[in-house]
Amino acid sequence: MNEAILIFTVIFSALIITTLLGLHILLASQHPTPVKEEPFECGKDLLSRPKGRMSVRFYITAMLFLLFDIEIIFLYPWAVLFQEMGMAGFLQMLVFVTVLMAGFFYAWKKGALKWG
Repeated sequence: MNEAILIFTVIFSALIITTLLGLHILLASQHPTPVKEEPFECGKDLLSRPKGRMSVRFYITAMLFLLFDIEIIFLYPWAVLFQEMGMAGFLQMLVFVTVLMAGFFYAWKKGALKWG
């Protein structure tokens, strides 16, 4: 029974991938123009080109947000199973959160979270 489900899942996944790639080939614009290839943000025309390079601090802040956001996701299953894991689960999560907060405070001390 499990083998049949696995085979069905693989075939279904391959079918979805093939369908999406085929639709892209059929529906994509085959005649690019300079207007079609111009970058847009939020559906509005670009008013002016940037005068200089974008600050690296923006990218660092974005990466930190993603890092801490993804790490926080692990707190939900822990909270659901908190009663079943007991003290061992609590101590493991305490170490996890301590490491997470150490990284946060390091980034804060280095000034990576300042926008000004």
